[in-house]
Amino acid sequence: MEQTAETVDAVVVGAGPNGLVAANILADAGWDVLVLEAAETPGGAVRTAELTAPGFRNDVCSAFYPLAAASPIISALNLQDYGLRWRHAPAALAHVLPDDRVALVSRDLDRTAASVAQFAPGDGDAWRAEFQSWTAIRDQLLDALFQPFPPVRAAARLGKQLGLADGLRFARMVTMPVRVMAAERFAGAGAQLLLAGNAQHTDLGPGHAGSAVFGWLLAMLAQDVGFPVPEGGAGRLAIALTNRLTAAGGRVACQRPVTRIHTAGGEAVAVSDASGRLVRARRAVLATVPAPVLYQELLDPDVLPPRFREDLRRFHWDDPTVKVDWALSRPIPWRNPEAGQAGTVHLDADMAGLADYHHALANGRLPEDPFLLLGQMTTADATRSPSGTESAWVYTHVPRDHKWDTDSLRHFADRLEAVVERHAPGFTGRIQARRIHGPDDLFHIDGNLVGGAINAGTAAIHQQLFFRPVPGLARPDTPVDRLFLAGASAHPGGAVHGGPGANAAKAALRRAGRGGAAYRKVVQRLNAALYT
Repeated sequence: MEQTAETVDAVVVGAGPNGLVAANILADAGWDVLVLEAAETPGGAVRTAELTAPGFRNDVCSAFYPLAAASPIISALNLQDYGLRWRHAPAALAHVLPDDRVALVSRDLDRTAASVAQFAPGDGDAWRAEFQSWTAIRDQLLDALFQPFPPVRAAARLGKQLGLADGLRFARMVTMPVRVMAAERFAGAGAQLLLAGNAQHTDLGPGHAGSAVFGWLLAMLAQDVGFPVPEGGAGRLAIALTNRLTAAGGRVACQRPVTRIHTAGGEAVAVSDASGRLVRARRAVLATVPAPVLYQELLDPDVLPPRFREDLRRFHWDDPTVKVDWALSRPIPWRNPEAGQAGTVHLDADMAGLADYHHALANGRLPEDPFLLLGQMTTADATRSPSGTESAWVYTHVPRDHKWDTDSLRHFADRLEAVVERHAPGFTGRIQARRIHGPDDLFHIDGNLVGGAINAGTAAIHQQLFFRPVPGLARPDTPVDRLFLAGASAHPGGAVHGGPGANAAKAALRRAGRGGAAYRKVVQRLNAALYT
């Protein structure tokens, strides 16, 4: 570290959405902020490219953003002033059953209620009641969800709104398997599968404890804000965040992967990149990489307490992903046309099929009938492909230790296409081009997608709240002073909502502000109690 080094107030490692949110908050506070990104462009998993054919804009990884649209953190950044425009398909999502029946969520409550009532007459009213319950606590819940744990003030407001009786019942729902919760509240398969299908955006099956809250949250958001997409591609969200940061005085330097975080006297003081260039951090280093990468690769392990390192060895990744992108000559010819109205489509499992799918994954086997999450991007945003065509994708989870080569990926992609063909005869004849990404390919695209895991750690209840990423404070503070975990391995976890980045930025501001020495002492004492 004897070489001449650039010095800034804060270094942010990674220009994904969490890193860009954190950098914006720090720049707004007047800090000199530098974001170092390994890839050629900012965005991390929020990028768009012509992966398949000219004129077809494919979202490289993530695509639909209900949590971003609802997030108070993202809303506070006023990204519409920097070019972000949300676009919607006619319906938010559809669950296609094996027999081609479709359960549909539309932002039109009457339309959703009518759809689920086709499966059981009383379910329309039950869905309305569920959405009314959501509306009553929406703002308080979202505030509590995206703040550092425990969110004392936000939780108090939520508790006041719910009251003791409903609060206890809400807490019970948070711990439940989605299969049980859905059966308690709805009689028909339609509404039940809308909840269970939304839980599949995590790595949790219908029988997993804690899956209910994820399915319920995404289903209610679909009813509320829809499953919107940025006009022009997911990358427009990253561009808006980058433009805002630049306007506030921050900087993003791409093709500069950080290889080491340096410490002195128990605190983070600098980072170095792959070329050996050093950047000193006067106030903070914020890392958006997964927890195992931060603690096992970027830091000298000797700076971490032995018990912390032992806990980290028990870190559990979420399931890997295989994704296929298509350029289609025409929209997908669904047998049930309602599926063609939705931007996001779940197919084609019933509840037993979902259970079988997760049982195979848990036992290291490729599912015989994989559950698919499919995106119809031109249906949601007409700018994504030439007129009359469709830009689409599908992904599914696969076992973590499965070995892939070009041929096995190609054959697996054929199997996924066969599932779509079963519900949309003639689909495969409309494929002009495709691109297949296996787990290793996704990791190559974004080094945070370790082994193809897209949520930086399992969403299971044993790795949430004060268990994320290891048993601890559920805060972005790490055992190293002035080093903050700002990525999806930190509470509140994966998806694009800015929560981990915002929490890390606020912690860094508090540590550097008046009372920062006392803040450091409290965090150090708590860490000593946890890891000594």
